[in-house]
Amino acid sequence: MQFQHVILAGGSGTRLWPLSRSGFPKQFLSFDQAESLFQQSVNRLNNLDVEGASQLPAMIITNEEHRFLASEQLKEIKQSQASLLLEPVGRNTAPALTLAALRADPDTVFVVTPADQSVSDVKGFQEAVKKALIEASQANAIVVLGVTPESPHTGYGYIETSEFHSGIANVISFKEKPDLDAATSYVEKGNYFWNAGIFVVKASIWLKALKQFRPDILMPVEAAWGNRTTDGKFVRPCINEFAAVPSESADYAVLELCPGSNFSTKMIVLEGGWSDLGSWSSLWNVLPKDKDGNAHQGDVLTTNCRNTMAYASDRFVSLVGLQNAVVVETPDSVLVCDMAGAQDIKYVHARLGEGNPEREAVGRRVYRPWGWYSTIKEDIGFKVKHIHVNPESSLSLQKHHSRSEHWTVVSGTAEVTIGKKITILTQDQSAYVPIGEVHRLTNNANVPLQIIEIQSGSYLGEDDIIRIEDKYGRVT
Repeated sequence: MQFQHVILAGGSGTRLWPLSRSGFPKQFLSFDQAESLFQQSVNRLNNLDVEGASQLPAMIITNEEHRFLASEQLKEIKQSQASLLLEPVGRNTAPALTLAALRADPDTVFVVTPADQSVSDVKGFQEAVKKALIEASQANAIVVLGVTPESPHTGYGYIETSEFHSGIANVISFKEKPDLDAATSYVEKGNYFWNAGIFVVKASIWLKALKQFRPDILMPVEAAWGNRTTDGKFVRPCINEFAAVPSESADYAVLELCPGSNFSTKMIVLEGGWSDLGSWSSLWNVLPKDKDGNAHQGDVLTTNCRNTMAYASDRFVSLVGLQNAVVVETPDSVLVCDMAGAQDIKYVHARLGEGNPEREAVGRRVYRPWGWYSTIKEDIGFKVKHIHVNPESSLSLQKHHSRSEHWTVVSGTAEVTIGKKITILTQDQSAYVPIGEVHRLTNNANVPLQIIEIQSGSYLGEDDIIRIEDKYGRVT
């Protein structure tokens, strides 16, 4: 048997706003551990020992916007051998998985996992996956992982099962996110499980099922894949064909139609401390808490509070006399809500782009393939930025029509190109870039470079960049 971990990393995590943004969604965030959720997902099945089986490097499916973010996080955990499939536009998980199946050997068994979940018992998770791999390989079954419900949760889908034999049950049906009465009845019956969104299937079985149930998805994905391009480690399906693909989840398109069909559908219980971290309340559930049930991250002080979730990323935050509340502070936004209403943040998120698209997309810290920058202060005619350049990284060779720039090195060593002159700057040294002059900032060292940049001019938008050369392929 040959198997491969397929990680779906294209989600947006809107219910964890303001920390999660479309430019930096929740799967790339780190909460209670040093590694991000995406990095934890990759490592969770790294070097999985399955007797008689070989494991291929992981396949990551993400979108074009997050390609460098995913690459950098893979590099940090020494998983650069993982391959990256880039969706030119988001079309949900069914088309994404189809891209992976078209790329793989037909007999490869996929372990399909979202990139934004939490699993506290990694060993238990691995044991469930091993059992699912054997069943999917030997019986050509689609094997889903279900979680024993702790409560009648209305935010999860449910899996209805038959009796278990050797730890495996037939799937009778999948149920959509129910109302409270239905969820309560599911829990009381005892044969319903939360759908974890994790499943194991052969690439060939997935394609056969999709051809039977949703040929309208398969055909345009095949066309997009047939006209794909490869740029180093990035593989891109053709945008024109892929944009015509219906947007549909793997559950709706295939999995929910399999029970009772010619496609055997099984379930194995996942007892691994699973959470989908779909909201601030679910994050509160998995974080360490004090004796009064308060889960805090960052510089937070509470007085007479119970069962609160507080996240401070940039400033000191104090809570007084609150119960069942969520308080999240970022450099550009503050969220305050009742814990029970945390799911409704999606309605706030839907209006965030009105009049200010960047408020939803990026926040104050903006990530680039070379590092990141944050805007410290902006007003008419000037902008002040903190620029962080990763080791052995470089900004593009560029120029601006409407602004000049003044760089001061805070730490590290900068190679500065201005016109035809190249200068080395160290701490407290600075350089001036006139309007219209070609320039570049490079960090050739093995430690980060920190720069304070002051821009001045009549227009300071990020679209006033004319790239002449770029090691990341962004010249247009």
